[in-house]
Amino acid sequence: MRRSRLVAAALAAALTLGVVATAVAIAPPGLHGAAHAVKPDRVAFHDAMRKLWEDHITWTRLFIVSAATLPDNLPDTGPTAERLLANQDDIGDALRPFYGDEVGDAVTSLLREHILIAADIIAAAKAGDDAAVNQAVDAWYVNANEIADALSGINPKHWPQDEMRAMMKAHLDRTLEEAVARLQGRYEDDIKAYEQIHADILDMADMLSDGIIAQFPDQFRG
Repeated sequence: MRRSRLVAAALAAALTLGVVATAVAIAPPGLHGAAHAVKPDRVAFHDAMRKLWEDHITWTRLFIVSAATLPDNLPDTGPTAERLLANQDDIGDALRPFYGDEVGDAVTSLLREHILIAADIIAAAKAGDDAAVNQAVDAWYVNANEIADALSGINPKHWPQDEMRAMMKAHLDRTLEEAVARLQGRYEDDIKAYEQIHADILDMADMLSDGIIAQFPDQFRG
């Protein structure tokens, strides 16, 4: 199947990296010296990171279901997309306590660009413009590498570039599979793809939480 057909669903809108508001609440003091009365527990931090990533793929799936409904999107598509886009701001905010505002802003910008590119893919697919779909998909994967590189750059020992890129690519690939199956009415395949996405995202969440804890061991207890 041509990639333009595979991407007809293209709804893999929100990648990524979704360390959202709960992570901010449990984050230890950042590099700028913000003081917290109690250091977070390592296990609690690990579990909260997992919960946040599960929320991320859940909202992504809800968006796929809403936007893949034919002939028109479900009425909740807009609010769902807004909730998904808000995650990108939360991700940057979650990194700030550890890496500062500049990194938080940079990651947020890359993730918001990722969502906007996904919207371009969807629009092109609905218009039947294969060339535009392929162009947007290429940009989408480039952006995913940029996100992986940005994360690896701030914690290269624990988030190696090749591993981060591979995780990001697998997430995009499998979310496309999920969306295409949904559009084609292959619901068993749709569910199977989501189950794999769920397993993958837990691996990514563990890598992120473990990497932060290893990089800032004195900012945790337990």
